[in-house]
Amino acid sequence: MTPSIRSERKYLEILRILAESHEPLGAKRLSEKMAERGFVLSDRAVQYYLQYLDEMGFTEKVGNRGRLLTEAGIAESESALVDQRLGFIISRLEQLAFRSTFDPSTATGSVAYNLSFVREEDLQAVTAAFDEVAAAGYGFLNAYRIVDADPRIPDGHAGIMTACSVTLDGVLQKMGIPTRLEYAGRIAVDEHGAAGFLDLIGYRGTSVDPLHLFISAGLTSINRLVTTRAGVALANVRAVPAAARYRVEVTVGLMEECGFTFPAGGGIGEFNLPKHPYRLSVVALSGMNMVGNAIEKGYTIKTEIGAGTVPFEKIADATGSR
Repeated sequence: MTPSIRSERKYLEILRILAESHEPLGAKRLSEKMAERGFVLSDRAVQYYLQYLDEMGFTEKVGNRGRLLTEAGIAESESALVDQRLGFIISRLEQLAFRSTFDPSTATGSVAYNLSFVREEDLQAVTAAFDEVAAAGYGFLNAYRIVDADPRIPDGHAGIMTACSVTLDGVLQKMGIPTRLEYAGRIAVDEHGAAGFLDLIGYRGTSVDPLHLFISAGLTSINRLVTTRAGVALANVRAVPAAARYRVEVTVGLMEECGFTFPAGGGIGEFNLPKHPYRLSVVALSGMNMVGNAIEKGYTIKTEIGAGTVPFEKIADATGSR
């Protein structure tokens, strides 16, 4: 299996379910079983994944009864499902950063995005929560796009694309600046605008997404932050060579001109982070702050972090549109 598939949890979870089954399973039943494990996928989306697994030779169709694993699929499930525990998150994000092509000097190219699923009846209230974060300047890009023509979106739901901060990693890499995504963290902001990290989770030593973990555990106070200017939000930390500081400052400045937002000082070398003589920390606000604000208000949202790439103008100029 290629690295892109090995790092994709949905493919691996489908393999796991089929490996545990003693009979063929169709897209509808697989969708139900995926939902039981926390993956919200429509029948159409599952069918899309199955077609790819067929092409890879890991599954085969048994008449109208559904799919079974092939011998290659069984072997892959036994190996890939072991090493998915650690490293799949950072591998996926690094791949996404490489695939993004955004050029802040021209405001063109593709950016990485997160895809959130919300119930149609909650859409207006959820987008109002997103707008609060955008108005306060605590999103990574203070814009989003509503989508409904996507096979990954379950029936009765709408999708919302928000920019993912690994876009920054892609921009830095394409400017020749080595960058390494290190941590997701909770960043506390006081009434005077001073900010510091409360917690950090390293991406390379976790089998769950840290941003999801902070939100689901109730460890953020994004709504308080956007309404009173004091609270706890989410941010990512990456490391770059200290010698690249000026080039990073220029890059961040160009991205700010395109509508991206960063903590004070462009998030460069500040905050209560460990100092290193040869490495510089660069902090970016997380696109998940919009999602976190809505969840704090009681709305149910499922989000796929690093869901893909999309042309910049489709998000930057599309807030509130379908």
